[in-house]
Amino acid sequence: MPLPPELAAWRKAERARLIALRMAAPAAEHARWSQAIDARLRSTFPFGRGWVIGLCWPFQAEFDARPVAAHFRERGARLALPAVVGKAQPLAFYEWWPGAPLKTGVYGLEVPDGTARLVPDALLVPPVGLGRQGDRLGYGGGFYDRTLASLEPRPITIAHPFELSRIPTTTPQAHDILMDFVVTEAGIEAQVPGGLEPVEPVEARRRFEALAAARGLPRVQPA
Repeated sequence: MPLPPELAAWRKAERARLIALRMAAPAAEHARWSQAIDARLRSTFPFGRGWVIGLCWPFQAEFDARPVAAHFRERGARLALPAVVGKAQPLAFYEWWPGAPLKTGVYGLEVPDGTARLVPDALLVPPVGLGRQGDRLGYGGGFYDRTLASLEPRPITIAHPFELSRIPTTTPQAHDILMDFVVTEAGIEAQVPGGLEPVEPVEARRRFEALAAARGLPRVQPA
């Protein structure tokens, strides 16, 4: 369903503002934030054999999830990058590993070339903006919401924004799907009724394992 014109215009302007803010961040700060997010992802969500992890090629100064994803692959997980199939269509995910054959896809991003199509069990999601409910402002194509709505069981979503991406709300619509977990340089939050709740890594992992079991997803292997 199309957004109300006023909301669409606001999201477009806010998207541009937040991308500019992220791209203007000092390189040293960006590196420090990224190291903190990477460490939290490794210690809290030690994916391994049986899991398919979807991630995105980093775009416009996003957190680069490739190193931590490669770590999960060393533990036995399979990795997948998304490709745009068509307008208003869910994303397709294709297997990726460091050194996999690539081609240029939509937005000039690299996508796997000729590798196996996979269905992700978990997604490492790069928001442009993040609201207090775990609502995500993306790039405006609606691909992730359509993808999540199409998958059964629904993958666990772990957003990895920088703190500068915080906004009070994206004014989520009925089709907008909230993130299950949020990992920033400042800490970890889990989705609860009405919003996000800060949690320690041990508690985040406990909730993750419970959610995986409830959705019929693989078990997380011991660290």
